[in-house]
Amino acid sequence: MPATASLAALPEVTVPLGALVPPRARHYFTGRAERAPYRTRRYDFGGSTQYMPLVRAFLDTCAADRDSDYRYLFTLLGSELANNALKHSRSGEPFGVYTLTCRRHRDGLRLTCRDQGAKQEGDALPFGRCSHLSVDPSGLGLDAESGRGLALVDALATSWGDNGIPDHRQVWFFLAYDLTGSPWNADSENVVHLVS
Repeated sequence: MPATASLAALPEVTVPLGALVPPRARHYFTGRAERAPYRTRRYDFGGSTQYMPLVRAFLDTCAADRDSDYRYLFTLLGSELANNALKHSRSGEPFGVYTLTCRRHRDGLRLTCRDQGAKQEGDALPFGRCSHLSVDPSGLGLDAESGRGLALVDALATSWGDNGIPDHRQVWFFLAYDLTGSPWNADSENVVHLVS
């Protein structure tokens, strides 16, 4: 018969986030392009918003050899995918995880966020049925209370999409290195409206 005694109260401690990164992956979080160019970087993140500084460090390091505008934009859009995984999937529940995979291409970076599937709210889709994400047309409105993250990705990424499988959702975006013609390079008033 298993012991059912309760645990004694344990003290709270603060651990530096860097201490949670294994030595073999530390170069993913330095913010510098100190190693030979990579083809693919992949990391599993714990399902808590407390890890978001680590997520942003990973994203910033993936784009470390680009200019500051590109790095900021890539990190912003990647953070939105991570936040959506935490908010809308089982990845945000206790012991949840999600994976960020960055692939370097000749003309840009592609980031994929794979979560642990949709929370079981309401009717589930039958097995094998696809359901792709769609952007809320009012997501970028000043009074929007939800839908802002995906609307930002839609407005600022070169392209984006998802695999259509709610049980193991993979949402991706591609951001071309050349931001010419991007709303990001439009007049500053429009950009302030998009990200505020």
